[in-house]
Amino acid sequence: MTTDEIRQKLFALQDEPYRAFQAKLIPTVNPETIIGVRTPALRKLAKELTEELTEERTKEVSKEVSKEPGTGTFLQELPHRYFEENQLQAFIISLTKDYGICMELTERFLPFIDNWATCDQFSPKVFRKHRQDLLRHILIWIRSDKTYTVRFGIGMLMQHFLEEDFDPAYPELAAGVVSDEYYINMMIAWYFATALAKQYEAVLPYIEEKRLAPWTHNKTIQKALESFRITPEQKQYLRRLKVKPGTCR
Repeated sequence: MTTDEIRQKLFALQDEPYRAFQAKLIPTVNPETIIGVRTPALRKLAKELTEELTEERTKEVSKEVSKEPGTGTFLQELPHRYFEENQLQAFIISLTKDYGICMELTERFLPFIDNWATCDQFSPKVFRKHRQDLLRHILIWIRSDKTYTVRFGIGMLMQHFLEEDFDPAYPELAAGVVSDEYYINMMIAWYFATALAKQYEAVLPYIEEKRLAPWTHNKTIQKALESFRITPEQKQYLRRLKVKPGTCR
């Protein structure tokens, strides 16, 4: 199925009032590239298209895809023109059951992600069955010069390595990411707030020892205080650990 055919399907689902609302939520995206399709409708379309598009990708693994707009299959024709096309791509890849194909598609798509919404809603289900190989990719992603590739890598570390596969070395990976990018630092804070909820004793020293940048340190505490999984006693202690700018790493 070509990009043009899928684009027609997306415009048929357009919701103009939602388009204006969505544009305010994702300031890094040009409003003119937003069609205005609600997420449930995108997920439903992704489910309908997943089998057909991943089957096409399987046949094309060793073939050169046409570069002429509108002639290649949707998953291969990057960059996309519209925000919803990126969303749809993320949802389709997330449903792909073959790990090898899923990772290949993920690696090819990551450099084209340009907003937090696509990044954070991009979560391949098959990754949970291949955590050790996934970790190898995460180590590469968090060193990328692409903002949303780094954010995605930290997000995958948070999603898959804070419970039974947790290792005390993993928070060190997140803490080791140094950036001035808001969307990266927000994800680091989200990671450590979630880690405090799931691995409190192991992660608390990062806050006590002020090992994060001041803004990220305080944002971590703020998000932890908003969590229902942090006890009142823990929250009381964390409040005392807030810092002034320039007093952390």
